[in-house]
Amino acid sequence: MASQDKPRRRDFKLPVKSAHVERFHPLLEALASRDELNEVLKNRVAKACQLLDGNVPLYPNDFVKTHGIGDTAQANETLDEEALAALEGPVRLAGRIVALRSFGKVAFFHIQDSTGRIQCYAAREDMGEEVYAVFKKFDIGDIVGVEGRLFRTKTGELTVGCVQARLLTKSMRPLPEKYHGLKDVEIRYRQRYVDLIVTPRTAEIFRTRTRIVSELRRFLDERGFVEVETPMMQAIPGGATAKPFLTHHNALDLQLYMRIAPELYLKRLLVGGFEKVYEVGRNFRNEGISTQHNPEFTMCEFYWAYARFDDLMDLTERLFARLAEAVCGTAKVTYQGQEIDLSVGAWKRVDFYDSLESIGGVAPEIYRDYEACKAHVLKHGEKVLKGEKLGKLQAKLFDLFVEPKLIQPHFIYGYPTDISPLSRRNEANPEVTDRFELFIAGREMANAFSELNDPVDQRLRFEEQVAEKAAGDDEAHFMDEDYVRALEYGMPPAAGQGIGIDRLVMLLTDSASIREVILFPLLRPEGVPGE
Repeated sequence: MASQDKPRRRDFKLPVKSAHVERFHPLLEALASRDELNEVLKNRVAKACQLLDGNVPLYPNDFVKTHGIGDTAQANETLDEEALAALEGPVRLAGRIVALRSFGKVAFFHIQDSTGRIQCYAAREDMGEEVYAVFKKFDIGDIVGVEGRLFRTKTGELTVGCVQARLLTKSMRPLPEKYHGLKDVEIRYRQRYVDLIVTPRTAEIFRTRTRIVSELRRFLDERGFVEVETPMMQAIPGGATAKPFLTHHNALDLQLYMRIAPELYLKRLLVGGFEKVYEVGRNFRNEGISTQHNPEFTMCEFYWAYARFDDLMDLTERLFARLAEAVCGTAKVTYQGQEIDLSVGAWKRVDFYDSLESIGGVAPEIYRDYEACKAHVLKHGEKVLKGEKLGKLQAKLFDLFVEPKLIQPHFIYGYPTDISPLSRRNEANPEVTDRFELFIAGREMANAFSELNDPVDQRLRFEEQVAEKAAGDDEAHFMDEDYVRALEYGMPPAAGQGIGIDRLVMLLTDSASIREVILFPLLRPEGVPGE
């Protein structure tokens, strides 16, 4: 049988002759197919070939570092040259080269790890001809391990005098130029791994996020709340008015939904005897993307038996003040140029209907009358679905005229019953519920209420929601017979709350967009044009 000729390899005209060029052909082909191949990338491949020619591995895993860069800098920041010289032994550090200045026989470079950055000094005289020759093939972006003693330069900068510099990871792509960085916002979000390397503020935001969540957990743990985990895939989604994502379980041939909230499962735990529970986790809502919304987001929900919604107001003031003090050093924070006072006692509490009038400027004859309210909503560009009740229209008026004005912390309470299907009716006025929403910086931060634990009332509310879904509201609740059954066993009086972690992090890091505080926000597939 005649052998078939292998397809000829493309000649990429690399500035090197090496037997190792073949190893990089898949990379070069991929770059060329996307029209990304340029001389800089070719030079990187050429250096990689030269390193392999010299038996230098590109990705070894045997370097042992003894110190973090930030710890090293902090521990020695006050030591003068004499004190540094008296230190025992060298340091072994590892990090990514983020700056490099070469002067022939010597070079200065900075390496960076998760704790900080430090200057290093490489000299042929100190390292030896062979080691220095290898070092000269290093690029900005490479991850290296260095060994040497600490000293100070003439300008006083703490520096590692290298006797050894080993390549640990060869970077095949250059980092963005130092002084320009990543200016394209979409590239920053799409290539967050690069953004974290070159934008110090980005890395700091996500470290702060971790501290916020840790402090929130500590706050709840100290008060006897128990952290739990509930299903993210649910046969019946519930706990919020939102459109869910669909998925399918093949083995059971079962349609499932990604959860829109953990609420109904957490309240089942109240039935089972847990009196204080919370969960920090992801929710998924099939809705639009904006500076305030991402379809996949993080919430903390907690439930407290034998408490009322106004108890949660007090708790929330203390929680937010503590978080601000923990990560910002003060309860008075600046957000987008405005000072916001999160101190306990500085928060305002306003009735929902009073806010429409006193803050939104909407007259009672408009928001109390269905037709007048509907006309006002339509006049200002909002849609009205067939069958929408007055409470839903009043909520749209609130979104238009009140919410954007709530810069300082406001608890808005007393929401209409027909838009609060899981909330307990107010004893004095059953047309409203014992529910509040928290607004700061013109956006909702939390939703809370005294829980509805009457199974008959809950069934009727679910049935009303099912009717609204049948009329075209794809965010209305499903009927959940098992949850009603749980209530029939008896759930203690309780209050519960959900806090949007992403928006909370936005507030405490002064970030204008939710995408700034989510490591990998949802984006269109690369190469797909936007609307």
